[in-house]
Amino acid sequence: MFNTRRKAMADLHHGGCLCGKVRYQTEGMPVRSGVCHCRYCQLRAGSAFGVLVYFPADRFSLTAGRCHEYSFISESNKTWVNSFCASCGTTVFSKLEVWPGDIGVAGGTFDPPSFWYDISGEVFTRSKAHFVGEIATKHHLETFHSYDPQRPEQGRLGGDN
Repeated sequence: MFNTRRKAMADLHHGGCLCGKVRYQTEGMPVRSGVCHCRYCQLRAGSAFGVLVYFPADRFSLTAGRCHEYSFISESNKTWVNSFCASCGTTVFSKLEVWPGDIGVAGGTFDPPSFWYDISGEVFTRSKAHFVGEIATKHHLETFHSYDPQRPEQGRLGGDN
């Protein structure tokens, strides 16, 4: 019994936002994880790239607090929903139409050891910041496998503002 409980506990990962009001739990290993250099992730993360670690929705649960949502339509005409803490603004997770049934947990929000997962690939390297070096992954894509621009980037996304 001890070994079973220990294994089950090892498969659980916890995390949350900066202020601690929003907490979550994931179960098992992620189905994929990635570094994204697209303009949306740069704005969402406030950094040179974003990291999302994907779990099936039934293996992710909020354990404290509630998230607010911000939805937008990507350049490929796909819906993206960011869920963030209303108090501190930390993006906690995202839902992307391109990965239905999965939750993309913001990679930096896991409790220590924060970066326990491997990165399976990088996307949108065409918009990678010049100062970001190679990230040790097997897959580097200039765009994304389903990238099909339906709308041109505008305003802040295109750097005009």
